[in-house]
Amino acid sequence: MLEAIKTTILVVSALFPIVNPLGGSPIFLALTRDYTAPARRMLAQQIAVNSLVLLIASFFTGTYVLAFFGISLPVVQVGGGLIVISTGWSLLKQKEEDDRGHAHRDMDPQDIFRHAFYPMTLPLTVGPGSISVAITLGANAARPLPQHLPAIAGAVIGSALIAVSVFLCYGFADRLARLLGATGMTVIMRLSSFLLVCIGVQIFWNGASVLLGSLGK
Repeated sequence: MLEAIKTTILVVSALFPIVNPLGGSPIFLALTRDYTAPARRMLAQQIAVNSLVLLIASFFTGTYVLAFFGISLPVVQVGGGLIVISTGWSLLKQKEEDDRGHAHRDMDPQDIFRHAFYPMTLPLTVGPGSISVAITLGANAARPLPQHLPAIAGAVIGSALIAVSVFLCYGFADRLARLLGATGMTVIMRLSSFLLVCIGVQIFWNGASVLLGSLGK
């Protein structure tokens, strides 16, 4: 029981700052400007489920999947970093729209969930940084199965807590927008977009520096 609690705290403390659902909520809201509030919550729920599955899969099978395809973690960081940079830059350059004249479009469920996994879940919510941390935690926790059960329980619980925070922050991002007002939300949106670009550059450099360092060996 104590081992499970320790693993839960470790997973949450390591992943929450990287996933950063609170900081990602303005970006989520900007990408779903055409959605109604119920549709946005449906999408947030699906993203939370996707995030949970992706984190657990990374924790338990990430190292094996990368090894099977012959892909190193630095390569994943370089590719994911480029995607995050591109997304953050497009949001940073996005023109302001007048919300008073903005109407919601009617959507069917297929339209709502079309981008639920990419790019909403991967890489905007659970990106290369989160995946690399989950893979590292999983590798460090590897041990015989009877002793591994508390770590499994702790990893699942910790990932579930992260997923719940994603749903709450994304699903109720519109209420945060009303609380902050148009100006406050614009400031947070631009700042979050800039930070997203910086995060992408950092992820890219983490992978590129390892690859460049391997050339001299």
